[in-house]
Amino acid sequence: MKKILIFGGSGFLGKAIYKELNPFFNLHCTYYKNIIFKKNKRFHYFDIRHKSIRLLNKIQPNIVISSISGDFYNQISFHNELINYCDLKKIKLMFISSSNVFDYFTNFPSYEDDKTFSNSIYGKFKINIENKILRLKNKNWAILRSPMIFDNNSPRIVELKKNIFNQHPIEIFPNLIVNINSAKFFAKQIHYIISRNLTGIIHHGSKDLLLHTDLISSILKKLNFEKINYKYVYTTNDNRYLALFSKKKTFPKHLQFGYDVVLNDLGKTL
Repeated sequence: MKKILIFGGSGFLGKAIYKELNPFFNLHCTYYKNIIFKKNKRFHYFDIRHKSIRLLNKIQPNIVISSISGDFYNQISFHNELINYCDLKKIKLMFISSSNVFDYFTNFPSYEDDKTFSNSIYGKFKINIENKILRLKNKNWAILRSPMIFDNNSPRIVELKKNIFNQHPIEIFPNLIVNINSAKFFAKQIHYIISRNLTGIIHHGSKDLLLHTDLISSILKKLNFEKINYKYVYTTNDNRYLALFSKKKTFPKHLQFGYDVVLNDLGKTL
């Protein structure tokens, strides 16, 4: 049975991946602040500021999934060590990246082989890690790029609810065209990638597009919020894209989904 270590397993996305993979693999995860995992023998305390080699040597995983968060400087140091370790030990590394690696480009959706270019600090950070992985001698790696994730109690939904509660305006970008993802589908796709031993750059997300204005208004309607104070943010007069599409036939039909499926799941149990 494959032994998998998820760095960041106590986070929102990490927990969804853990829930999906746990029945099928010898699974281990890390936690930091969320001490409710302390009694779970599958979860190990880990501080990103400390060396990861000790935990890696203890677990000796076949696959490492990086879903960890934290200070960008600490993350870069952590990933430098993790990447070198995985390369040396020939361990498969799966790094969760973002559509923000393309946020400088505006005129079209982005595909796997497109050159990354970002204006944002977050996007530049993800590119930094991606480039280190691309230079690995060991080609047994996967860069998993995802667009925005919306699920019950996901960080973006929590932030929307918080802003509404505090009577802050909700920012919407009228000319922004996006696709989206859910933790549930993302976790199932990761399960498929592991089972089929897929490698390389893989794009996740809905197979269709929608305007950011329609996305946010649909979410708030689904959550039964009315009379919302919107703040319209215009970054350009033309339509711009922040969306990931794929030229590969990576996933079977049951793992492909439209944005309506993600929105319909809001309010249901993950």
